[in-house]
Amino acid sequence: MHSEIAPLPPPVTTDVAATRWLAVGSLLGLIVLSLAWELWLAPLRPGGSWLALKALPLAVPLAGLLKRRMYTYRWVSLLVWLYFTEGVVRAWSDPAPGNWLAGAEIALCLLLFTACALHVRLRQRAARARPSTPSTPAADPT
Repeated sequence: MHSEIAPLPPPVTTDVAATRWLAVGSLLGLIVLSLAWELWLAPLRPGGSWLALKALPLAVPLAGLLKRRMYTYRWVSLLVWLYFTEGVVRAWSDPAPGNWLAGAEIALCLLLFTACALHVRLRQRAARARPSTPSTPAADPT
């Protein structure tokens, strides 16, 4: 009877750590921007609007990004395009300062997408470079 050892998580390189913090930082930036935009800076209605709730879906993946869950990085890179699209539409249709805030949203979305895509690519490359270890120890023939 032998116990099976769980595989170690991949080591964190400085590049992977940098993309992780870039993703987390840009996600937090999008959350803060969404709330400030719709509540104080340029709300659709004076006093704020319910559109501030658009920040809520952005809060969901935060824990997954911090825990380095590959699945979260993948789906966030798709979710961010909804916010990018909103930013593009509002950059062309909103008066100032809303169009400037939309430009900031576009920049943060592109930063988040790039960070997530690089994070996934770097981790996959590191996983391929790591030698595979057998899950069960080989029996000694002697």
